[in-house]
Amino acid sequence: MISYVIPTKDRPGRLASTLAAIGSLGDHAGLGGAEVVVVDNASSAVVRTPAVLASGVPVRVVRSSANLGAAGRNLGVSACDGRSGWVVMLDDDSHPVDLGLTDALRDAGPGVAAVAAEVLVADGRGLISGRERGGLPEVFIGCGAALRREVFERLGGYDVGMGYYAEEYDLAARMLLSGYRVAFDGRFRVAHHREPARRDINLTVRRLVRNNGWIARRYTPAADLRRRSIVERRRYREIARREGGLAGYAAGLAELRRTLALQRRVEMSAEIDDRFTGLAYAREALGAAWSRTRFRSAELIDHGKHAWVVARVLDELGVSVRAGGEARVIATMSPGPMMDALERRRASGESVIAPWEYAERHAGGPARRAA
Repeated sequence: MISYVIPTKDRPGRLASTLAAIGSLGDHAGLGGAEVVVVDNASSAVVRTPAVLASGVPVRVVRSSANLGAAGRNLGVSACDGRSGWVVMLDDDSHPVDLGLTDALRDAGPGVAAVAAEVLVADGRGLISGRERGGLPEVFIGCGAALRREVFERLGGYDVGMGYYAEEYDLAARMLLSGYRVAFDGRFRVAHHREPARRDINLTVRRLVRNNGWIARRYTPAADLRRRSIVERRRYREIARREGGLAGYAAGLAELRRTLALQRRVEMSAEIDDRFTGLAYAREALGAAWSRTRFRSAELIDHGKHAWVVARVLDELGVSVRAGGEARVIATMSPGPMMDALERRRASGESVIAPWEYAERHAGGPARRAA
């Protein structure tokens, strides 16, 4: 059995659409049944849902007197049916496209603590424009992931102090440190109907700067901590400048400096850190590509999250990075943007290399309708 956990606040129409989409998937018999637990994060009006979806899947609402942010998911999990082995984390604007997660969960071995979905960005008409940004090969996106319930509860769930943004990275890090894996599985597809107009860019940047700084302080090996922190801060400063969030950047940096010493260090081994950052996957993919053609130079294209990982691996291979290099390498370890870039460029006849073997094998274009 699985439990869908959906936090919501003041979006009754969007929640109703999400519940209807889940109801259209059937009774989930292949998963041993399902339920939906909606967490009302202190909405201004009482959240009302049907008791049972069209498919017969039951729905319950758990109410919180305060907006718990991502920690509302912890409250939702605590209210789940005791028979549920997996909790599927959604937002109130995301839902599975189909029941491909049945096969994904069936094939997840006991060492897998989380199955990350391929999250597709959908517009108001249900048309898919591409994949969601964020995440890494072993870091799931919060609006589309199935988490092994026993592991989630044993690790204490999401960090209540983070609110929203980057909380998945912290939980994924703790999963890896506990000996588990996070598996990305494209059979598990989730449509995300984002409403970007609602976003407060300064709050977003503030939390990204603070939360990512906390994560680095907690887990990054000491030898790399300062260098990576500088790279990440520069990246978020550039995002803030581009998006008009410099006030949020300054506030996040100030808060980070005040709280950095309070973060408990649980330094990752080099092996775990390489998986967490994506270095292990980039070494595998780029090493294989280099062994085939022995290119001596490469141009980095489509820069994104953890572009530094791609640059480091090329340097390890003795490949110089420059404009017009022999090879063209996609410079992000974020699965969605990487696969979008690979498909777009190969569709136009370009020869490009992706820094993750999964992308090379599975990129091929999502269905243009979400559901």
